Amino acid sequence: MQRILADDFILVTGSGTTYTKTDLLEEARSGRMRYSHQEDSEQTVRIWGDTAVVTAKLWEKGMQKGTPFDYTLWFSDTYLRTPRLEIRVRAGFVAAI
Repeated sequence: MQRILADDFILVTGSGTTYTKTDLLEEARSGRMRYSHQEDSEQTVRIWGDTAVVTAKLWEKGMQKGTPFDYTLWFSDTYLRTPRLEIRVRAGFVAAI
């Protein structure tokens, strides 16, 4: 994640909560969130020049701070191709199902 997320990356959840790249890296290192299943479906990719937007349905299951979760939601991610690599610059959870 350190390499593929832009430094100004922002994640916006369906409730409007925002998370930065630093927030996501700290969460991943902490181990508070453990996934037992992640699967996306109904994926659509739209490309405009060096920018791509991915929209898909995501099913996630696991434990967060000892509490089980199991949910499905729609999301969109925006990617930008740079001379070095492709980076994800924005992510947004559109709606929980």
